[in-house]
Amino acid sequence: MGELTGRTCVVTGAARGIGRAIALELGREGASVAVGYAQNADRAAEVVDQIRALGGDAMPLGADVADPAQVGPAIASVIERFGRIDVLVNNAGITRDRSLSKMSGEEWDSVIRTNLSSVFHVTSAVLPHMIQAGYGRIVNISSIIGLHGNFGQANYAAAKAGIVGFTKSAALELVRKGITVNAVAPGFIETEMIAAMPDDARNKILERVPMARFGRPPREGADGPVRAARGDRPGGAVPRHPRRVHDRPGRRDQRRPLYLMRLMDRHRPGGPVAESA
Repeated sequence: MGELTGRTCVVTGAARGIGRAIALELGREGASVAVGYAQNADRAAEVVDQIRALGGDAMPLGADVADPAQVGPAIASVIERFGRIDVLVNNAGITRDRSLSKMSGEEWDSVIRTNLSSVFHVTSAVLPHMIQAGYGRIVNISSIIGLHGNFGQANYAAAKAGIVGFTKSAALELVRKGITVNAVAPGFIETEMIAAMPDDARNKILERVPMARFGRPPREGADGPVRAARGDRPGGAVPRHPRRVHDRPGRRDQRRPLYLMRLMDRHRPGGPVAESA
C-alpha cells in the first residue's frame, strides 16, 4: 500500500521523458494513473502496462491538450473509469526552437498553445471535480528556462514563465477549497528533448552545471512533482506568510500556511522551484 493508494492522478505528456517518470512513480505509490498522450499511443500503452506490473491501475488518455474540445471528453473518460480525480500533473510540452528574429508566428503559437494554454484547459476541466470533493493537488511542470531564459527559446521561456504566474494565482484562489497548486521548475533532465539538441548546445549547458551532467530520470525528474502530489512540503521551504489561511469553520485540514518553496539548487539537477498554497 503506497501513500497514494486510492487516489486518481492525471498526467499529461506522460508517454515519455519527465511525464513518464512521474506517471510510473505515482503508480509505484499506489495511485491509479491516467497516462496522457497526444501522438505516442504505443509508448503510453507501455507506461500503462508498467504501472499495472507495479501493482497499480492505469489507463491511456489520448487527447491534444492544446485543443479544449478534446480535453473535456478526455477528463470525462477518467471520471467514468475511476470515479474521481485527486491529482493533476500538467506536464505536456513541445519545443520549436529558433532565434527570435527567425521565429514564425506558428512556431510561437504552437508552443504557447501546448505548453501554456493546455494548463488552463486541463485545469479548468478537472477543477469542478476537485471542488466538489473538497480536495485536489495540481502540479504544473515549468522549467529553469522560464526563470532564466535561453537563446533560441523565447516561445518556450515565455510559456514556462507563464506557468509560474498561473500557478501563483491559482494557488491563492484554490487553497480555501482544499486544493493546492504547485509549479516545479526542473533543470536540464536527460530526456529525448535534451538528446535532440546539437552537441555544442548541450556542452554549453553543461558548462553552467556544477556537477557537469544532466539530471537523470526517473528520480531526479519525478521526485519534486510526486512530493507535491502527495501534499508534502519539501525541505527548505520558507514561509512567505506566517499567518494561516482559514477555510470554513471546522475544516482544520484546510488551514495551511502559504509557502514559497525555493528549492532550486544547482547542485541538484532537476531541483524545483515551487509556489505552494
